[in-house]
Amino acid sequence: MKKIYFLVFIVFVIQISFNQLFAQNNIADEVIWVVGDEAIFKSDVENARLQMQMQEEHLNGDPYCVIPEQMAIQKLYLHQAKLDSITVNESQVMQYVERWINNVVEKIGSREKVEEYFGRTIAELREENREQVRDNQIVMQVRNKLVGTVKVTPSDVRQYYNRIPQDSLPFINTTVEAQIITMEPQIALAQIDQVKAKLRELSDMVSSGEAQFSALARVWSQDKGTANRGGDLGFVGKGSLVPEFAAAAFELNDPNKVSRIVETEYGFHIIQLLEKRGDRINVRHILMKPEATMSEMSSASMKLDSIRNDILAGKFSFEEAAPYISSDKDTRNNNGLMVNSHSESPSERTGTSQFELGELPGEVAKALDKMEVGEISKPFTFINGKGREVVAIVKLKSRTLGHKANIADDYQSLKMMVENQKSEDILNKWLMKKIKETYIRVDPAWQNCDFQLSGWVKKD
Repeated sequence: MKKIYFLVFIVFVIQISFNQLFAQNNIADEVIWVVGDEAIFKSDVENARLQMQMQEEHLNGDPYCVIPEQMAIQKLYLHQAKLDSITVNESQVMQYVERWINNVVEKIGSREKVEEYFGRTIAELREENREQVRDNQIVMQVRNKLVGTVKVTPSDVRQYYNRIPQDSLPFINTTVEAQIITMEPQIALAQIDQVKAKLRELSDMVSSGEAQFSALARVWSQDKGTANRGGDLGFVGKGSLVPEFAAAAFELNDPNKVSRIVETEYGFHIIQLLEKRGDRINVRHILMKPEATMSEMSSASMKLDSIRNDILAGKFSFEEAAPYISSDKDTRNNNGLMVNSHSESPSERTGTSQFELGELPGEVAKALDKMEVGEISKPFTFINGKGREVVAIVKLKSRTLGHKANIADDYQSLKMMVENQKSEDILNKWLMKKIKETYIRVDPAWQNCDFQLSGWVKKD
């Protein structure tokens, strides 16, 4: 896949702003590119290069050529976004920011070391990255709008496959298909009542003026993505919230009042209104999750082990059990089949049932690793996508060993490659038109590059 297809990822990596770090190195700044009415500074490129070095990311080509060109491409997309009045989900933006911060902390070793490395606090880094991630999300929306729904026929896939020389066929890593049945432990009512009582206590503290909601969220909320910013979700629409939470949040009208306790699949919440804008809302929340005892987890494990034994004894099949037993609503209506709808791998198998082991939750991957096709694991515990500890059994439906792509086994992967190529062609054509129509100036010292796209350097 060519660089242009990875624009969103590359821009996120290369455009994180580190002005203070750059200033500490005493490098003179200057404008090196102008795209429309937007400037690209030498510091932008140098900061991006330092960031990529820290992340051990590699570009195909001279970073002082590749990086400013990718920044210029992003500016073209952002200009189009202004024309189209495109906005983004601020809650999703902050989730990406928190993920980036967590990755950097893991890479460098601690929050203190991160702050020392960049010369700024985590809070300052969070705010700096927020704008860049927001731009990144906007670019993605513009690209999706430009591409629309790309149509690929079986004939297109066959022609694509037949054109590729045999020694150039892509290598498909080992993948598995898995089915899962999960069971949530039966948590004692006393534990649930304890959580609700604590939330009522926190709500009373806010209502009486004894404490700020945001301060309590930082201490008590179990939503790791929002706790550090006082439970703030950012502006969201109803469609981006689970129904129970959305109903309670949108019925709020007074910022001085706290919502009733709301139960969702994530746990129990209290909510505070910050602001409403049309059909979008900004709220804070505190999430608390009743925790199962070891005895309750053990009981759920024993029940699931009994179900496994019944399946092995032929009383019913795994596929028959999943819709009636599994607590995982994303898979139970599909005979327990797990769907790779959030793949971030280069193969882009989004929406298929094929996973590389590294794309699965760690405990699920560990269970599947040594299993034979058709085998059913013993019960194990893991944290599901909702942050809840559950017990599960998995069945290995298939394993496809790493191999060079072929039309019989890898039709979906090849189809995705064709879709990517068609999308890339559409975007390249659009970019070439925008480059021609837009005022662009590249400093003479930065013109001697083998750019990915032509037309950047214009004759006076």
